[in-house]
Amino acid sequence: MLKSKIFNLLIGVLLSFGFVQNSKSQVLPAHAHNDYLHERPLLDALDCKFKSIEVDVFSIGDSLFVAHDFDKIKPGSTIRSLYLNPLKKIIQQNNGSVYGNDEEIILLVDFKNDGLESYKLLHQILEDFDELLTSYNSGEKKVGAVSVIVSGNRPFEYMKKQELRYAGYDGRISELDAKISSLLMPLVSDNWNMHFKWRGEGRIPDNEKEKLTRIANQAHKNGYLLRFWSTPDYPKTERDSVWKELKNAGVDLIGSDDLKELQKYLSN
Repeated sequence: MLKSKIFNLLIGVLLSFGFVQNSKSQVLPAHAHNDYLHERPLLDALDCKFKSIEVDVFSIGDSLFVAHDFDKIKPGSTIRSLYLNPLKKIIQQNNGSVYGNDEEIILLVDFKNDGLESYKLLHQILEDFDELLTSYNSGEKKVGAVSVIVSGNRPFEYMKKQELRYAGYDGRISELDAKISSLLMPLVSDNWNMHFKWRGEGRIPDNEKEKLTRIANQAHKNGYLLRFWSTPDYPKTERDSVWKELKNAGVDLIGSDDLKELQKYLSN
């Protein structure tokens, strides 16, 4: 409890001194991969104006703990304390949205253990933050400041049957033709290395460039956002070449562990 109060106080101080910006500058089509590993979870990504933030979670008891591996879990490091409570405070200070510009951001929650158990627990937790969140009720979408999308071990059939949801489903390229509504599956993500041999060295082969464009166009035609993971973060030349092709193809979220470098690239 004391740690949570201190963290919320820190958020307020950072906002007041401008370290978390609330100006209406451009939000970047960027995804903070494994965001919780950064020095300041959530805050570093927001400073860089990222559209999407990724958090891996394990369900334990009545909490979702933030960590990539089970043995790395730290007491008190929950999705509520590290992400949802700070986001609530930031949104309140920025007149109803994260960046003060009415734009929805994405919180991508990656389930690392039992998907159904984790999802049910997440739903209960999100009920306490419903006024902040994009929600789906009987096929109607209400846009909020934060769109939660679940990845990893996703309970698709359970989510499909829900009348009220506070989260969307992160699909895969294999599901592009499955005629799943974008109200259920707003995002399609996949492993770059499973679909492309090119890693940024030299010029992208024509057939792979055409394939990337085709996938992006198909996703957008169906109303989905598109993201790839496992794109190279180094060497810089190869990394920038892949980022360039992703951007040119219209990929909606470009991911990286190097927030500052991606911010610099997309800002230029």
